Amino acid sequence: QVQLVESGGGLVQPGGSLRLSCAASGNIFSIYAWYRQAPGKQRELVARITSGGRINYADSVKGRFTISRDNAKNTVYLQMNSLKPEDTAVYYCNAIDGYSVDYWGQGTQVTVSS
Repeated sequence: QVQLVESGGGLVQPGGSLRLSCAASGNIFSIYAWYRQAPGKQRELVARITSGGRINYADSVKGRFTISRDNAKNTVYLQMNSLKPEDTAVYYCNAIDGYSVDYWGQGTQVTVSS
């Protein structure tokens, strides 16, 4: 059974940092990604990393967020620095296996507010 378990969300002040983690089990994944969905908005891609290490970021987070993966631990991370109120959203872990099947975590809330 495939599971993606996210952790690390919470409340942080503007300018602060958080690190999200997503522990995957039950399959081998070629691509990991983080998406987010703010209230009243569509879910959007934040960052993606392939098994070969190719990385893509949304323009809105470039230079502030860093995605990484630990293949030995089947875990993907999202280091978020210089957080802004507009980063407030539910963040979802996404993983794609070798058959291009998508899997999703349950989501973790990130709130940036003073």
